[in-house]
Amino acid sequence: MPDWSKEIRAALERLNLEPTREHDVIEELSQHLDDRYDELMAHGMDAQQAYQTLHAELEDGCLSRELKSIIRKAHEPLSPGSSGPKKKLFGGLGRDLRYGGRQLRQSPVFAAVAILSLALGIGANTAIFQLLDAVRMRLLPVKAPERLAAVQIAHIQNGRTGNFLSDHADLTSGIWNLIHSQQQGFSSIAAWAVVGRNLNQGGEERNANTLMVSGDFFPMLGITPVLGRLLLPSDDYRGCGTQGAVLSYAFWQSEFGGRDLALGSKIALDRQIFQVIGVTPPSFHGVNIGKYFDVAVALCSEPAFDAKDSWTDNPQTWWLAVIGRLKPGWTTERASAQLTAISPGIFAATLPPKYDAINKKDYLRFRLGASQADKGVSDLRRSEDNPLYILLALSGLVLLLACANLANLLLARASARQREMALRLTLGASRTRLMRQVLAESLLLAILGTAAGVGLAQLLSHALIAMLSSRDNHIVLDMAPDWRVLCFAAGLAGLTCILFGLAPAMQAFYTDPGAAMKASGRGTTAGREHFVLRRILIVVQVALALVLLSGALLFTQSLRNLLTLDAGFQQDHILIANFNYPALHIPQERRRPFQRDLKGRIQAIPGVQSVAETFIVPISHSGWDDNIDVPGGPQRQDTWFNSVSAGFFQTLRIPLLAGRDFNDQDTPDSPRVAIVNETFARKYFHSANPVGKIVSNSEEPSKTFQIVGMVKDTKYNSLREEPRPILFVSLSQDKEVGEGMTLMIRSNESMESLAAEVKRVATDMSPTMMLRLSVFRTQVTEDLAGERLMARLTGFFGVLAIALAIVGIYGVISYMVARRKGEIGVRMALGAARRNILGMIVREALILLGIGTLIGAAIAIAVGAMARSMLFGLKAYDPVILGSSILGLAVIVILSSLLPARRAASIDPMVVLREE
Repeated sequence: MPDWSKEIRAALERLNLEPTREHDVIEELSQHLDDRYDELMAHGMDAQQAYQTLHAELEDGCLSRELKSIIRKAHEPLSPGSSGPKKKLFGGLGRDLRYGGRQLRQSPVFAAVAILSLALGIGANTAIFQLLDAVRMRLLPVKAPERLAAVQIAHIQNGRTGNFLSDHADLTSGIWNLIHSQQQGFSSIAAWAVVGRNLNQGGEERNANTLMVSGDFFPMLGITPVLGRLLLPSDDYRGCGTQGAVLSYAFWQSEFGGRDLALGSKIALDRQIFQVIGVTPPSFHGVNIGKYFDVAVALCSEPAFDAKDSWTDNPQTWWLAVIGRLKPGWTTERASAQLTAISPGIFAATLPPKYDAINKKDYLRFRLGASQADKGVSDLRRSEDNPLYILLALSGLVLLLACANLANLLLARASARQREMALRLTLGASRTRLMRQVLAESLLLAILGTAAGVGLAQLLSHALIAMLSSRDNHIVLDMAPDWRVLCFAAGLAGLTCILFGLAPAMQAFYTDPGAAMKASGRGTTAGREHFVLRRILIVVQVALALVLLSGALLFTQSLRNLLTLDAGFQQDHILIANFNYPALHIPQERRRPFQRDLKGRIQAIPGVQSVAETFIVPISHSGWDDNIDVPGGPQRQDTWFNSVSAGFFQTLRIPLLAGRDFNDQDTPDSPRVAIVNETFARKYFHSANPVGKIVSNSEEPSKTFQIVGMVKDTKYNSLREEPRPILFVSLSQDKEVGEGMTLMIRSNESMESLAAEVKRVATDMSPTMMLRLSVFRTQVTEDLAGERLMARLTGFFGVLAIALAIVGIYGVISYMVARRKGEIGVRMALGAARRNILGMIVREALILLGIGTLIGAAIAIAVGAMARSMLFGLKAYDPVILGSSILGLAVIVILSSLLPARRAASIDPMVVLREE
């Protein structure tokens, strides 16, 4: 056996190593060359040829160049980032990151896949958290928001009776006035309401969200105008009429181009003229989170819009919300106690005279209270909270799946770099040092992925808002990243670095330099523990992919169930037309003939099949309920009402099951008649034929209705609701006719051409007639915005999970096949058939699939249980959905493992054995 010490020392001379380290290197490389010498002799070379081959390898400089790229010369620190015995924890971190950057540039495909996977996972998580932050966590952009509290009725047992005319109809004007004068806990208190007002004075309506506020509203919040002034207490007094209007910043920009000339200009709201006096700052959208306002006017101007039916003077009209600023030293609990104390007097003084005895008793039980309002008020918190938390959990699973995938890829890279790590260890680098450098590369990936994810989150968060919005419900939220969002993203960066970087770092830590050097550059054959770790990662990927895939199928099927649901009426080919004509000043006696004329002209439009009038459009979130008495049966039964014309059931294709429809004989002077649905008959008449039965209004016993027909059950407010008892009354029997009407028009023509014809008819009758058009099908589907959001996002997560699972499973199986090449070659040399090898690889993949499926199914059922209230027509553990997900995942796993298995089966055992 040759002595290699002299040759090795000559090859290392240019590296200027310390004597101790040089001795260690010579000893290790001598052992390596001895092993190579034996290997060459075993392959048929004679002793002279083997010596010359190895000597040439030492002389060509490859070894010294490889060592030079890893170690420093003797007068330099041992390795990048170290600083001698007293090195700092993060000393040289920048150099580690630069080194990691060079490594990633050498593998651009790997870097792109890794960064894209992380960006999608982190971007989805950050976007959903950003939306949660805007809805739940962000304080109002006003002065000292932590001192704000809302005032409302604290406990309502049997509901309230009256008209509810705004999104937050907490109080009546009478209650508000007494609160304002008697409360003691607030230094300033204000009432507000957002209502729709029409900007146009004729033709198609153009709605402006009008914020009606008491005079203390803007001063209490500490809002400073960007132009002009805001409303003050001196602007709000009884009989103020139409005076000043304040524009929101967005409305000022869109309607007036942000010009100062807007100040002093006129603006029409429901044909009432206001003068612009100021503009609010761009950050202020009101106190109703998710909503926005266009124009703000004083509360006292409300009677100017409809003096005859003023909300201000009606004790049964609920339309105001109240918010106040607590006095120094007062807490919400103390203010609530004081409001409770003054409640009996307030409700006694505002008791509506038209209430019956039971309603009066319920009303007098009401008690006022205060609640924290530092984050404003919001319907989104009630309607979208649970979906957003579910989406955040699912997007977290996507991120875990991406991390598991990256951990596998990094483990493979670490295996390929084992000889490099072995040389570093041989030359004196500490295991902790190597572990830190591998983690630095993972940290760099995490930083780059997080940066891309935060940018992607800005696009995704605005897309989420667009999915939740509709034409009549546009959502506005401040989505600028704040400290919580940035901390969340930074936390994700650290978490992902640990999740996918720890395994390869530990592999580097436990590298055996002797075994690695003996592998002659081919990398060590992975130990059993490495295979176990990769198998565990496959199981994790399968489990997470199953959860995401089943979640996607659950929410997609739930949406499909709602879209294909039989709502009891046909939604297609119907246009909704709302006509308003108070500007025509039509006398009461001429209004009904005017409506007949308008309806006749619409009916004459080519292609129109039927036209009907209705007071409540189904699935419009408008409603009318009242209590009825059934003679000899249930009393004070809450029942939903609608007032419709003859032909309504025909227009919506609602089957008439018994009796007759309304007709021309149903007049204001004839006995009141009604048509009920199946649930009404089932609940109040035990499924007997209700035709001919009599029911009465509980508050007005003399107001009776004779049932003349029964129709099929239909949805009223929402597609999700269970059938509820509905009583339809005839519009033609109303004593008074209003200055507007809502028509539902069925036509076999396109909705666009029909809308144009309806506009023409309205203009021909009067250019000042107001018109609002909408397509019934669109209105119904927009009601499913939340369900559509869940279906789309979970579907995206499902597709992403499948893609990550394919890449991960294929990569790991391929790696395991490559590492077991020698074993496979021996098996085949000993007589194993190719199909046996193929079956061995696929069987192992199926075992991992089975374990992952069991774990994933348990998690999927748990997630389904959490989302039970969001599903429609499905169980949380729907066997068809779960079975389909498992079957689909099994196909993916088999296909992902089949190609590596076929590659293993095609191995030539002689070639493999010669290499070994």
